[in-house]
Amino acid sequence: MVPRPFRAAWPELALLVALIAAPVLLPPLGFSHDLLSRALNWALFGLGLDILFGLAGLLSFGQAAFYGAGGFVAACLLVSGTIQSVWLAFLIGTLAAGLFGLAVGWLAVRRIGIYFAMITLAFGQMAYFIQNSPLSDYTGGENGIAGVPVPVIGFGAWAVRITAGLPMYALLAATFFLGFVLARRIVHSPVGLILKAVKENTPRVAMLGHDVPAYKLAAFTIAALYAGLAGAMLGSFQSYMPPDAFALETSGQLVVQTIVGGVGTLVGPLVGAALWLWLRDNLQLIPGFGSLWKLILGMAFIGLVMGLRRGICGEILHRWGQRREAARLGAAKARTDAIEEAIAAGGGVAPEVPAEVALPMPRPAFDGRTAHAEIALEAQGLARHYGGLKAVDGVSFQVRRGSIHAVIGPNGAGKSTLFKMLSDEVSPSAGSVLLFGERLTGAGVTEATQRGVAKSNQLNQLFLALTVRENLRVAALARARGRFRLDLLAPATGRADVEAQVETLLGILDLGTRAETRVGVLAYGEKRRLEIGMALATSPNVLLLDEPLAGMSPSERVATCALIRRIGRSCTILLVEHDLDAVFDLAERITVLSEGRLLADGPAEAVRRDPAVQKAYLGAAPDEALGETTGTWGAVHEPA
Repeated sequence: MVPRPFRAAWPELALLVALIAAPVLLPPLGFSHDLLSRALNWALFGLGLDILFGLAGLLSFGQAAFYGAGGFVAACLLVSGTIQSVWLAFLIGTLAAGLFGLAVGWLAVRRIGIYFAMITLAFGQMAYFIQNSPLSDYTGGENGIAGVPVPVIGFGAWAVRITAGLPMYALLAATFFLGFVLARRIVHSPVGLILKAVKENTPRVAMLGHDVPAYKLAAFTIAALYAGLAGAMLGSFQSYMPPDAFALETSGQLVVQTIVGGVGTLVGPLVGAALWLWLRDNLQLIPGFGSLWKLILGMAFIGLVMGLRRGICGEILHRWGQRREAARLGAAKARTDAIEEAIAAGGGVAPEVPAEVALPMPRPAFDGRTAHAEIALEAQGLARHYGGLKAVDGVSFQVRRGSIHAVIGPNGAGKSTLFKMLSDEVSPSAGSVLLFGERLTGAGVTEATQRGVAKSNQLNQLFLALTVRENLRVAALARARGRFRLDLLAPATGRADVEAQVETLLGILDLGTRAETRVGVLAYGEKRRLEIGMALATSPNVLLLDEPLAGMSPSERVATCALIRRIGRSCTILLVEHDLDAVFDLAERITVLSEGRLLADGPAEAVRRDPAVQKAYLGAAPDEALGETTGTWGAVHEPA
């Protein structure tokens, strides 16, 4: 049995062995010490992009701006004699690139997709122009900066210059190894877990209470710091800082190398860079093909991407992981199939719900003015207009603290829009929302969650590539850590309070045996329970449930109603639901909407007997629809 510490550290140990063996084993294959050193420099550069793109899902075409910034700042300081220490110049160049990345990222991360990529591309091109024109007196313009000194280890007679060849390879290998170890710590930190979730479903992360732009900016700045360090070392490595460090081609080559090696693997940038540089150098030596090397290299890239869509290392790790997890994945899928077959047959085992619901993590505290407030949530004249369409029009009602309150209405009544305004996902055209007497409208969905309002969605919004435990952990971390915390070196599993929260929720949701199962494999009913559980994991004061019973089997509906009732003992609940049987069984008070307007609001029994509500639902006069009893309501369900 392999000891657990060794299993956790095997990637670092494997990389260390490979770096030690490479200069001995690879030169006969055409990998000179110089080529290996260049590959390591590119790989260090690529580590940052792999964190940005592989972990957070943000593709940047402007990384050359930070590569060049770090390199030229360090080279200028050394060649001008401003600084004598090469190590200090490396540090200053790295920090300069990080500050530049912070400024660019502050603008870029507010956009998504192609717009984010285009902003980074624009800044990269601007940096290239500035280096070649306004700052050419300092950067050498098209000539670059020559005569960059190499690092020195030791002092006086004991000083040793790190020259080209094996000494420089050793320095770059040690730097890349330390960068790899740091990157691995970041990936397995709370920040890394949140960035994985951001890549999967950005809006959901914000709904759970995490400051998404801040985490994106952190990833962008980290990538810039890696690029700056690689650029700072480039000048010393070749005693010359080239102007093409800022070029668009440099950013493009970095993206290509990282994709070829395998995005999200951290070692992929090294493998991709080594293969790319080896092909580039050796293709030019083939008689008759020297002038066509770029064409052949491009065709090789297309072939690799089409044949290995996860990249070289990505495919290896994926297939190895599949073989290792084949039995577990097969068992998880078999259980899912059995659950779905049982439900299709009209049976199925209802999830077990504990008698009490008690979460170990504290909810947001009230201040002195609101500690004894009886009204948990209040809508004041809420309206949302889309041009001439009035989705919600002047709705006002109150939700009492500690109650279960329902919002019902025919399809198109504006229930979902109202819920989005209550959680501040959508800004109202008019009116406001008060949480325990304090204005909530305008705070934003992230701040609303931090202040104690959580929402489960009508359509599941889960992180399908993460496990059930990781989904709940992402949600629980928001309450434990606040909107943003840069705990890059702490393990994601290192907080006892969060792990206790997750374990409790696994029991409440009856998902304990599925804790390590990827969410994409779960049955639909399990996903619905997890959707509710993620909102509950934020330990809210007010829990908004948007159609929590949608798509569930009868047995699952019964169990979920029991769960909602028990949650309601310690948390204010506002729910939207089409199943009127469940609504009248659960809710103490009911608000009815029709065509975006408030139709009725009051105790459940009074709403049940309201003629206007009966007519809105049944399309007939009350006497015709219900006869002499009110039992007909038990057969009324809104269409899904």
